[in-house]
Amino acid sequence: MATREKINAIVAIACAAAVSLVVAALYRRLRRRRAAGWRCCSEFEDKPQNRFKRVLADNSYAPFKHFKREEKEEEVSLKMHPFEEEITSLLENPPALLNFITTHEYSDMSASYVWIDTEHQLEYLAKLLSEEQVFAVDTEQHSLRSFLGFTALMQISIEREDFLIDTIALHDVMGILRPVFADPSICKVFHGADNDVLWLQRDFHIYVVNMFDTAKACEILSKPHKSLAYLLETYCGVSTDKTLQREDWRVRPLSVEMIEYARIDAHYLLYIADCLASELRRKSPDTSACPDDKFNFFFEASRRSNMVCLQLYVKEIESTPGASAAASILSRNLSVQGVTSWKSSEIKDLIWKLCAWRDLMARIHDESLRYVLSDQAIVSLAVRIPKEPIEVYDVIQQADLDNGSSNIYSILPSPSPIVSTHIKELCFLLREASANIDDVFRRFLQKHLGPIGCCPLSAYNYAILSEFSLKQTNTLFMKHAGEKFTSTIGKKASRELFVQKFSCKSPVYHNCRIYASDGRLLCYCDRRKLEWYLKRDLAKVVEDDPPAIMLLFEPKGRPEDEDNDFYIQSKKNICVGCGEKNHYLRYRIIPSCYRMHFPEHLKSHRSHDIVLLCVDCHEIAHSAAEKYKRQIAEEFGIPLFVRKIVDSGESTVATVSSKSLGVIEETGVSPLQLRTAAMALLRHGSSMPARRS
Repeated sequence: MATREKINAIVAIACAAAVSLVVAALYRRLRRRRAAGWRCCSEFEDKPQNRFKRVLADNSYAPFKHFKREEKEEEVSLKMHPFEEEITSLLENPPALLNFITTHEYSDMSASYVWIDTEHQLEYLAKLLSEEQVFAVDTEQHSLRSFLGFTALMQISIEREDFLIDTIALHDVMGILRPVFADPSICKVFHGADNDVLWLQRDFHIYVVNMFDTAKACEILSKPHKSLAYLLETYCGVSTDKTLQREDWRVRPLSVEMIEYARIDAHYLLYIADCLASELRRKSPDTSACPDDKFNFFFEASRRSNMVCLQLYVKEIESTPGASAAASILSRNLSVQGVTSWKSSEIKDLIWKLCAWRDLMARIHDESLRYVLSDQAIVSLAVRIPKEPIEVYDVIQQADLDNGSSNIYSILPSPSPIVSTHIKELCFLLREASANIDDVFRRFLQKHLGPIGCCPLSAYNYAILSEFSLKQTNTLFMKHAGEKFTSTIGKKASRELFVQKFSCKSPVYHNCRIYASDGRLLCYCDRRKLEWYLKRDLAKVVEDDPPAIMLLFEPKGRPEDEDNDFYIQSKKNICVGCGEKNHYLRYRIIPSCYRMHFPEHLKSHRSHDIVLLCVDCHEIAHSAAEKYKRQIAEEFGIPLFVRKIVDSGESTVATVSSKSLGVIEETGVSPLQLRTAAMALLRHGSSMPARRS
């Protein structure tokens, strides 16, 4: 028995030794292949988007161009919605409440559906939808293996049929559906459409006009949850696995589970919309039967939904590529060992260069930033600064291993094939800290995308080469040759500090509502105003989220009587200039130096001249305002500020800056000196010596 156990132990040890030898051999082989840069660009897998012939949003640094309607003669504007007129009309005159389904009962999802992957089928679907009053829409996106991401699948459901559209196979002809989506007489039902609306613009120039968003209806009905999974469970008794949303929707054919998940998202949406519309109708009082009544909850849901349609897709373009990512990495890794050392400025500069390199490689190969190189790997490379390819691989692999054990990206290759292919350039960046990155990247592009480049040109990266060719005398990545990025990072950090200190710490617009006793909307306001009425028993609560009250007395006037619709419009907590959501400051359109002289009825309890602006837009607006204030001062003789106060004996005369009104001789005292003297007289006048008073 003992002999048998010894034999088993020996066999086990031998097997373990053999396995470790095989693993070690494979590891050494892998290191040798990586060190040699074994995979060239032409060997990368054929990604679906490489077959797209027409790409509206490429990976260049140029802004996105929106659709230009043939009947519109004016030039396409980056900030003008092609269908703004139609959407505005729907906002002013919301469409009547319709029946989203005829039976008012949901039907279980059948086994049959229509898979559309040919142009002829798509044209048939467009014709079919043009005859419908309403249809439901959802999309599935892919972003991991694409720089900007793209729509991989579109689901459309009508009451009697489900359609799954292969938007990869039909990418170049999806514009066939544009007229249907832009038809204001057809209602499109989405759930949480804020992103879908932008993605459809980005990929196909499809603009949604007339939409009912079930998520907006949930907001008005104060539902405890607003997710589609909650609505499916509540109204249809259907559960769905939302983890499937992160599946690779590029694969063909789709698995049975993915098809079922995709169909569920759109199939039951019409029934859910019908249920929510019925609840909105029951919630509205009898006095709101008139379509013009702003207290009608369905019309409010419709207005909020169509406000989403007015969004425009914008490519995020940095004046200095990689700067935003570098600033984010630094802010999240300031405590990392080595970053705060004596050479932290060099580390900061290297982090930016690595971010800029990653950004360029991701654009060239149409990959996400995370796929090319993780943030953790960038920090490790900048701190340890490996010189040789094998060392670089080890640092990247260890960084990803330390930070990706429980991450959804843990299945990604580490290092990525992009790093393996461009390992020489990456090592050059790590070794040559003083190199001019603009020249380096220009050589990279010529090497990889030029006439003899090893990376294939595509619809996504061709414009990048054109941009660099047109900027031979300029710099895209650096403002001045050889300039360190430390100052840029410093400016970025200073800006973030300013934002943190001075931006609004909480939402400015609470969008609480005050209704008159007859149900008409009087205004949107903040919570404090609601609490003022409630504490005095002057109102009762009619809604909880967002709060709404109804006054128990008749107010003096109505907004429509005063021709002031501003106060009966909900407002977004975003910059009105660029749409920035993360921070904003209050900005007065009418400068305080003028507003203070307004009649009382124009400035008391009035805030319609206050808008929200981000730091950048605030700086631009303030600069323009100062320019016009100087013009007004010169034209009308209105001083911007008092420089000197002169006692002429009979009257006190204020003089202004000589730059404004050409005052040659400045005498008297400044307002600050005058105020100081006045305060001294008020506080100590009785005890002050006569000669001083």
